[in-house]
Amino acid sequence: MRATVSYAGDGSHTGSYYAASANPAPARPPLQGERAVEVCVVGAGYSGLSTALHLAEKGHEVTVIEGAQVGWGASGRNGGQIVNGLNASLQTIARRYGEDTARFVASLVQEGGEIIRERVARYGIACDLKPGNIFTALTSAHMRELEARQQLWQGYGIDNQVLLDRDALRGHVRSDLYAGGLLDTTGGHMHPLNLALGEAAALESHGGVIHEHSPVVRVDTEAARPQVHTAQGSVTCDRLVLCGNAYLGGVVPELAPRVMPVSTQMMATEPLDEALAAELLPRDECVEDIRYILDYYRLSGDRRMLFGGGTVYGGSDPRDIKAKLKRNMDKVFPQLRDKRIDYAWSGNFALSFSRVPQMGRIGANTYFAHGYSGHGVTGSHTFGRILAEAIHGDTSRFDVFAGLPWIPFPGGRALRVPYSVMGSWWYGLRDRLGL
Repeated sequence: MRATVSYAGDGSHTGSYYAASANPAPARPPLQGERAVEVCVVGAGYSGLSTALHLAEKGHEVTVIEGAQVGWGASGRNGGQIVNGLNASLQTIARRYGEDTARFVASLVQEGGEIIRERVARYGIACDLKPGNIFTALTSAHMRELEARQQLWQGYGIDNQVLLDRDALRGHVRSDLYAGGLLDTTGGHMHPLNLALGEAAALESHGGVIHEHSPVVRVDTEAARPQVHTAQGSVTCDRLVLCGNAYLGGVVPELAPRVMPVSTQMMATEPLDEALAAELLPRDECVEDIRYILDYYRLSGDRRMLFGGGTVYGGSDPRDIKAKLKRNMDKVFPQLRDKRIDYAWSGNFALSFSRVPQMGRIGANTYFAHGYSGHGVTGSHTFGRILAEAIHGDTSRFDVFAGLPWIPFPGGRALRVPYSVMGSWWYGLRDRLGL
């Protein structure tokens, strides 16, 4: 059988700063021949690794099938920011799905960050984990949004956010661009690829097996025991978990129309001297603004400025990532205007139309989770735990998410990109007008 999925290229990590500074990891051989296992997970990103590790800790036999390498997709390329919450606000969730659902979501919006910190501590994962996440406002209207967010979260019993006026923000972010901000003391940041590699090693310490360079070419979800076929082998399992997210492609037709790949870009400067790094981000926290098309940035463990932003619907890459991002970085920090850019890269996340992640079943024994819409670092860890709970026998939290209706993109798959681009133009105009 010939592989029909080419998303991974030759399976090597993209030329990112994260790949260049990754911790050593063993070679994990492709799947070959036929195997039978209890649980098979497709995708060795955060969702798949979180699910697999939670299951292995409970004593389940787990095999993970990865088309490229551990953390090859969004999990190894993202901004590395631990941001609590979903893309859709609690207010939106309450309006769309009811107050009970909003309270349920509020009860778990900080869980992903807690899982990450617990994993790092328990397994000694070296990933430059640091505390602190700041949302910045460029206008007085943005500040009112942040004030409303703080009050909304306090109404759900979440009291970890501190409003910062312009002067107070300068103690965290030395930029003249902002009107103020909101500090989330339970947020943070880390080296995302090293987190994924550490979680993979933790899984293997519990007997879990990972096969890299094994793109899935066909999945049979209708059989009593689902089957996964790759170019060189197959796995038959009692339970199958699909965690390919933006890189699952069309292998599972039932899932393809539910999400749209969207690319976002990042770059890394040369290492900054200690004095300059401390001048820019005195408390070494991560930052994102609250515009629709936002900037996000932080310092790496070796004091590079990691700066990201922008979106391309459909998942293609812009012609010149450095030129696109450097204009924005120079507006935030003119002090970096002459600094060399050592790395620039792009990667896809999966956008759902509702901006709420999706979780559910296909048939009796195939589970899936995807559509984190740019908030996957924490959401994927939480959903991995919930998937593991369901497979282990407790479906209470799984059933809440699985019961939420998913909203198709207007116009279906053919029009989802142009429709989203039009929306992006509109919200981008609002950003530029300060609305």
